[in-house]
Amino acid sequence: MDPTVVAAWIAAGVSVLTLVGTLAAQYLGRRATARDAEKAFAEQRRQLERTLDAQNRQLERTLGEQRTRTFNERFATAAEQIGSDKPPEVRLAGVYAMAGLADDWAENRQTCVDVLCAYLRMPYEPDPGQDNRAAQLAFQASREIRHTVIRVVTAHLKEGAETSWQGLDFDFTGVVFDGGDFSGACFSGGTVTFAQAQFPSGAVSFHAAKFSGSTVSFEGAEFISGTVSFFLTEFSGGEVDFRYARFAGGSIDFRSSQFSGALVSFFEAVFSGGEVDFRGATFSGGKLYFGDAVFSGGKVDFTGAGFTGALVVFFHADFSGSAVDFTATRFSGGSVDFWGARDWSYPPAFPWIDTPPLVVKLPDASSA
Repeated sequence: MDPTVVAAWIAAGVSVLTLVGTLAAQYLGRRATARDAEKAFAEQRRQLERTLDAQNRQLERTLGEQRTRTFNERFATAAEQIGSDKPPEVRLAGVYAMAGLADDWAENRQTCVDVLCAYLRMPYEPDPGQDNRAAQLAFQASREIRHTVIRVVTAHLKEGAETSWQGLDFDFTGVVFDGGDFSGACFSGGTVTFAQAQFPSGAVSFHAAKFSGSTVSFEGAEFISGTVSFFLTEFSGGEVDFRYARFAGGSIDFRSSQFSGALVSFFEAVFSGGEVDFRGATFSGGKLYFGDAVFSGGKVDFTGAGFTGALVVFFHADFSGSAVDFTATRFSGGSVDFWGARDWSYPPAFPWIDTPPLVVKLPDASSA
């Protein structure tokens, strides 16, 4: 072959190879550049995300601090308004302000509720009568504020409340209740105490309330006069404590209430006056304990009640003067135990003449 032609082919091949190499280098260069750009973009994206995250955290801290500062300012304002030296209308506004803050400030809801309960525990000034018009008006204004606190608390304990306070603690220790409406309240958690509370007058209602999981204490409470209603109340869980309570007057109404799972204790309670009414109540579960209770006056009425499953104990009870009435009462289950009564000199009235139902255990002749 002609050397010239060979040289031409070689030159052409070299040119092709050079072109291919150039194109490959350009392609590889572009790929490397793309990878570098992608890495750079990824690093920039990560840096941007870190910056935004830090800014968001800082914004959340700032907003949280502002929110807490605002809540603290609202708390201080409401607490000052409730002060006893403020006019009634200011105190009333303070009650609603504190309740509104409790709704908004979940982390410190209990603290807000504690303030409202503390208002009720303030020293109680009794009704001065009609002789001093100014004092009478001041008393009525104070009572309205106290009853408003009760209404606000109850509204938050009802089923379907927009903001529920169920599960919180409520301390009414030593409070003097001259009225108030807890109707429909659901005590389903937390601890609620009416220990040493006094009910000297007026009407206090727990109508259709539910005690289904709380520890509720009326320990040492004094029922002096007026009306306290537990009509249609359900005791289905938790503990309700009337130990050492004093029933000295007025009317305490447990009519048609249901005892189906709670422990209700009247240990060492004293029934010395007034009327405690269990007519139509149903005792289908749980335990009702009247150990060491004293029935020395007044009337305790179980007429028409139904004992179908609860354990009811009157161990060491003192039946020395109250009119305790079990006539027309149904005893079909559970256990109603009067055995070991300390004093049987004024025994209850029962629906049978000779032999009690199997579920009822009376004191033997020697103890009676």
